[in-house]
Amino acid sequence: MRILLIICFYFCCATSIAQLPQVASGSIIRWENLGNETIGTRNVDIWLPEGYSPKKKYSVLYMHDGQMLFDSTHTWNKQEWMVDETMGRLIREEKIRQTIVVGIWNRGEFRSQDYFPEKALANMDTALRRALIVKDLQGKALADEYLRFIVYTLKPKIDSAFPTRSERSNTFIAGSSMGGLISLYAYCEYPTVFGGAACISTHWPGSRAVQDPAIARAIIMYVKDNIPSPTRRKMYFDHGDQGLDSRYGEWQVLVDQIFVAKGYKGKRWNTKIYPGTDHNERAWQQRFDQIVIALMGRKGK
Repeated sequence: MRILLIICFYFCCATSIAQLPQVASGSIIRWENLGNETIGTRNVDIWLPEGYSPKKKYSVLYMHDGQMLFDSTHTWNKQEWMVDETMGRLIREEKIRQTIVVGIWNRGEFRSQDYFPEKALANMDTALRRALIVKDLQGKALADEYLRFIVYTLKPKIDSAFPTRSERSNTFIAGSSMGGLISLYAYCEYPTVFGGAACISTHWPGSRAVQDPAIARAIIMYVKDNIPSPTRRKMYFDHGDQGLDSRYGEWQVLVDQIFVAKGYKGKRWNTKIYPGTDHNERAWQQRFDQIVIALMGRKGK
């Protein structure tokens, strides 16, 4: 049954849905088939808040697995993050900045290929690296190229099309599971671009097909060597303790120690455990408000 669900997730997410998501707050603009020959193409759904105006300025939150964010009637598991409801409410309550959300669709069965932190492969022995690439990454790692697409193609296009606050302090990135890994990777690889990252239920084991703790150790070794200075940056981690999330606690403790030793503290540093919560969009939607406030909360709110 578990294998069937994974296959369903991969192939249903890969299917392009013609209708735009129905949102309860704000509006959606879709850009179709963005990408290149190396990483393939994908849709990007851009959420604009109520009262959007070209005369205003907006922070930008980039999110992975974009087809799972807004409308459960279009998702493989009939769950969603409720991004539009939550962002709309927090903006109305003036708890967060005026923000645009850029939902980058995944490529279904090639999701791990795009999301696995590519430079962590160098920290593995040859046999493990080869097994991971063959069994889980569809023959090659593409995270570096995926991030180049976001930073050098998608972000300039967003900044040109919308009145964004394009500087680092107003540019954030977030994702869950493997999306948590690629968000952390983006934060480390492009410290001048992203001022904060939210890594939700981060899949430290790094693979479903290859079960080896050396993969998590290789990822954490990369993190230790590459996290940027905490100055004027924000970092958020969390996980539950049910399902896949039950495997994350021991690794998250090690990662937390690395960040704290680097000087991360106070309101710019969050690491949380949500007891009783599982590894799915229903769990993530319930704490999405806390995630967004941690990244983009307004002073005094």
